[in-house]
Order: sequence, then structure tokens, then C-alpha cells
Amino acid sequence: MQEYPGPGVRFGGQMSVRRVFFLALSGLILSFAALPATAADPAPCAANTAARQLDYWLGDWSVDSGRGRSTVHLSLDKCLLIESWASNTSGHRGENVIALSSEEKTWFGLFVDNRGRVHSMSGAVAPGAAEFRGPGRDDNDSPILKRVRIIQVNPNTVDQIWEKSANNGAQWTTEFKMEYIRKKP
Repeated sequence: MQEYPGPGVRFGGQMSVRRVFFLALSGLILSFAALPATAADPAPCAANTAARQLDYWLGDWSVDSGRGRSTVHLSLDKCLLIESWASNTSGHRGENVIALSSEEKTWFGLFVDNRGRVHSMSGAVAPGAAEFRGPGRDDNDSPILKRVRIIQVNPNTVDQIWEKSANNGAQWTTEFKMEYIRKKP
């Protein structure tokens, strides 16, 4: 005994094109309607005041009286700060990326140069000052703690200071300090 194929089905098992389209569209609409309500997304980086605390560093800079240059800009909907820098006296150059993790409420930085050096650090940023720390090795391959501070001196001057500590931060030795002067437009 053959079963009744149901409404909208033609004899021979063929469903009408309109019926297939209507059923597919209905299923799609119902699947979206059945999705659970989601919590509001966290504030985008552009509106997050915590994520905007390093904006004082944005712009084009002359570094160390013209011995170097730097451009600092935002990417990924203002969630990622990128510094592209280069020496004007050698082929030394690098890219630094810094971002605030909204889940961890911590800043992370990755500092990389074309000589194979990579520094992965985490830290905190306050208005006009940032500090990142991470593990490293000295010239004798002994473990050390590295620190980089990015300090706004005034609206047109920023200092970047790299330091190291052999005693887990009890004492710091300055490796180098760079003065950034904002280029005039």
C-alpha cells in the first residue's frame, strides 16, 4: 500500500518549486527566531576609555634627534596599536603591537625587530604612562626580567625606556632611552 505523500507534493514524488522555496525560507526564519537572546557585546574598543589610554602615542615621530623615525597608528577597529619604527643610520627596524585584552583586563605587547629579537610582555596603562614586563635573557644567557615604559612627557614628547633586572625587579638597569618628538604636519 502506497502512503499519501502530503499536501504540495505532486504525484511521482516531485514537490513544487514554490513549496520547496517557501519551506526553506520558513525554516530559515524559524531558526533565527529560535536563537537564544545574547548578552550585549562588550563596548567596542573605540568607545572603551581603558583601551584609549595609549592614544597619546599616536602619530608620526622623530626619534632621538632624527636618528630614527616611528609611526604609531590603530588597527582592528581601534583595538590594536601598532608602532612601525626604523633607524635612520642603519637597517634596524621593527614592529610593535600592543592591545588591551577585554577579558583579562590586561595590556599585552609584542615587540619584534628585523634582527630576530622578540619580546612578549604584559602590563598596565594609565593616562600618560604605560609599563610592560616580560622574561628575557642577558648576554650570558641568564634569565632576566625586561621592562619597557612609554611615558608622555607633554603632548609632543614621549619617552620610551627599556630596562632589565637580574633580581626580579628589585633593581633596574637602563638599557636605552629614546625620546620621541612629534613631527609637525
